[in-house]
Amino acid sequence: MKLATFNGGRLGLVTGADSIVDISSVAPSMPALIAGFAGHRAALEQAAKGPALALSSVKLGPPIPAPRNIVCMAVNYMEDGTLTEPPPINAFHKSASAIIGPGDTMMLPDLAATIFEGEAEMAVVIGKRATRVSAAEAMGHVFGYMNFIDGSARGMVPASQSFFQMKSRDTFAPTGPWIITADEIADPQKLQIKLWVNGALKQDFNTSDMAHKIARCIEWASSIHTLEPGDILATGTNHRGLSSFQDGDKVELETQGLGRLVFHVRDDLKRSWGRETRLEWQMQGKDGHTPQLTGKYAAGAGA
Repeated sequence: MKLATFNGGRLGLVTGADSIVDISSVAPSMPALIAGFAGHRAALEQAAKGPALALSSVKLGPPIPAPRNIVCMAVNYMEDGTLTEPPPINAFHKSASAIIGPGDTMMLPDLAATIFEGEAEMAVVIGKRATRVSAAEAMGHVFGYMNFIDGSARGMVPASQSFFQMKSRDTFAPTGPWIITADEIADPQKLQIKLWVNGALKQDFNTSDMAHKIARCIEWASSIHTLEPGDILATGTNHRGLSSFQDGDKVELETQGLGRLVFHVRDDLKRSWGRETRLEWQMQGKDGHTPQLTGKYAAGAGA
């Protein structure tokens, strides 16, 4: 099933290629629907036969507007096999206020970041409470999957405070367009993830390249704190295709089988960076990422 929110938080069941059915009477919220899904399935199947709205006539929202937890895996890809061994497993929390949905706008704040990037990721949606679960049991706690962008304001100082400042900005977690239930994904470790900026393909990698597979990520995260139905576990990205996000950008993310998430970027300061990906920049013999070219905080531009 494809589950979404629309028109200000109503729950929807996406049917076919271009229709959505209002299922708000089934549960009060997406987490409640997820937690009681087995008991709601018959009602959902019946609802699917009812009157539908055209997807084009509604405004889709983030599938989970206010998750209790957003756990983001850090450095969790082998970077197309270029790493000699898996990095240590690691993660960070992202604020629920970072969540936005399809067609929404990521706002770049007025701060001296060295670059703004958005990491293409597949996110796992937790389906039942997970506390210290084993890897062997972990996939039984997965409800479904969705597209996820981990927005980042790089280069924040001091470095000891970088992750909170870099990751938890408002609007820095575009999600959607819907949740695909786990039964519709044959193997989540064999999905292609692609991200386009203004129609140019930037990221193109497969979930098979994860350093720590989904089951291990759930095992590890749930050993630290309990995961609840509706919590989000973002599984990381391949960094080689990362590039700058800038004012006016149209960004599209598609994980195989999960639909296409489209959102926009706005920067009231109208700053600019080069468009090279990290890999392209490194192939020129340069370290890191392309520098800021114009606007406030650019080298030589003054305050």
